[in-house]
Amino acid sequence: MSATASCSLSRPEARAHDSSVVPTPAQLAQRFPLDHAVAERIHVARREAIELVQGRDDRLLCVVGPCSIHDPESALEYAARLAAVTERYASELLIVMRVYLEKPRSSVGWKGLISDPHLDGRCDIGHGLSVARELMSDVARLGLPMATELLDANLAVYFSDLLTWAAIGARTSESQPHRELASSLPFPVGFKNGTDGRIEGALGGMRSAAQAHRRLAPDAHGWLRPLQSSGNPHCHLTLRGGASGPNYAAEHVTAASQSALGRGLPSRVLVDCSHGNSGKRHEDQLGVCAAVAEQVAAGGQHVLGVMIESHLVAGQQALSAGPAGLRYGQSITDACVDFSSTEGMLEQLARALGRGRGVRGRGAKDRDRIPGLDAPRAC
Repeated sequence: MSATASCSLSRPEARAHDSSVVPTPAQLAQRFPLDHAVAERIHVARREAIELVQGRDDRLLCVVGPCSIHDPESALEYAARLAAVTERYASELLIVMRVYLEKPRSSVGWKGLISDPHLDGRCDIGHGLSVARELMSDVARLGLPMATELLDANLAVYFSDLLTWAAIGARTSESQPHRELASSLPFPVGFKNGTDGRIEGALGGMRSAAQAHRRLAPDAHGWLRPLQSSGNPHCHLTLRGGASGPNYAAEHVTAASQSALGRGLPSRVLVDCSHGNSGKRHEDQLGVCAAVAEQVAAGGQHVLGVMIESHLVAGQQALSAGPAGLRYGQSITDACVDFSSTEGMLEQLARALGRGRGVRGRGAKDRDRIPGLDAPRAC
């Protein structure tokens, strides 16, 4: 190789370059601000989610919504319908909408609304950030709590003020930057077990996130600054199955809960009805949910709640035909159950909790501490 060629390849711009400029978090917050009433509702929802994670509220946390958002219009219709269901089961369920803006890929594929909002490979990230912030602001005004997966740690500052709950995915639970990010957040974060099915990496992530960390992070004006976190003691385990098989049965949930408790971590466990637990067959989410509901109805208190991949229309469609040919309200990533199935699953869980409260001799309005589940803060 010539000296010229070698020099050319060593320059960063030889492999990565872009002259576009994206808006800062402060600029987007100014364009799509939160009024006081909306901000207060988010604060209340966060407080409620923390009470659930720590076992001081026996309701179930239900993180429900599309695998990923590709069309803001259908996402808003979904949100409006979910908001009505949220009110119906408020005494039994804390329902939080999945508003997933980034899509982790095993190899290649569409990477989410922020990365490619036009669905055409142009990757207009500046526009994607704007569309994402506007959508989340609209959902927040409906009074619906929101959740997302934190994939790019640099982007959290753009929308973390809108969130009630967040996920650290199976591929990033062992990532130190993601653990440090989780340690700085003022709301619960669910760490998923690895794609191999093992929970040790997620438990390590929870323990790390409970500690204070110092990291470099962008501020509201886009400048990198040293940030000191105080630690997040409200992280929990999410079981999503894996290469070793599903892990939603009572024995899996109990063992995972005891493992967390033994490490001084919050021990209520969220069950992902999709991914490895459903074998990526969207209709099998109903069976997973039914099995979890049985555990709840029997009086079991290790279950924090469920995650459901759901959209207006069941199934999945390919993006290869182009955005113009897409069916409204159907996922372009993982296949989802439809909205009517989602309503049935949520009703099933609400009824199961009612029966479980009866088994435990607890009233529907009882919010006392759940015995044995209020884990001490990790040290």
